[in-house]
Amino acid sequence: MATFHETKCRLCRREGEKLFLKGARCFTEKCAFERRGYAPGEHGKDRRSKETSYGLQLRMKQKTRRIYGILERQFRNYFAKAESQKGVTGENLLLMLERRLDNIVFRMGFGSSRAAARRMVGHRHIQVNGRIVDIPSFQVKVGDEISVKPGSRSNPYILGSVEQSKGRDSMSWISVDFEKFSGRILEYPTRGLIPTKVSEQLIVELYSK
Repeated sequence: MATFHETKCRLCRREGEKLFLKGARCFTEKCAFERRGYAPGEHGKDRRSKETSYGLQLRMKQKTRRIYGILERQFRNYFAKAESQKGVTGENLLLMLERRLDNIVFRMGFGSSRAAARRMVGHRHIQVNGRIVDIPSFQVKVGDEISVKPGSRSNPYILGSVEQSKGRDSMSWISVDFEKFSGRILEYPTRGLIPTKVSEQLIVELYSK
């Protein structure tokens, strides 16, 4: 399971924008990015160097990795698979990242962040088609039903996440029934239906060097 040892708020500050890595806290005044929206380090406020094209490509790759919680080797493997498939490599890459079980649990609103969703999967709180799956990178398919197992539906963290998610817009390619703690994959999303703010073409250019 991917583990980032650097504090999540530092990751957001390094990328220069909120990556929403800490769930509900990112929407409050306690968010560190709101108070210190500059790069971390002694000279974070004074950084004015112009990024090179390679620097921009590298930052985009790092940003995407951090959003989805993927370590470097695994991310390279995803890219290699995306490149070998038919279609646009960058879109193939994003689709595989979106199809990860931890991401789907987050998108459905059962986890307040991808990190929280990853822990839920690893701690065996999540079922796919009625069977427990504890692999966060598991690739879901169209028609799969993802649900919180019955014994975990009274978990206060899961209940809190569900309550926070009820008022938010859901993904059109996912159906969610909060009363039953379950959801279903209706279709694979096109690029326009994936709200992640990254430029996948920069990642393709980086790995194509």
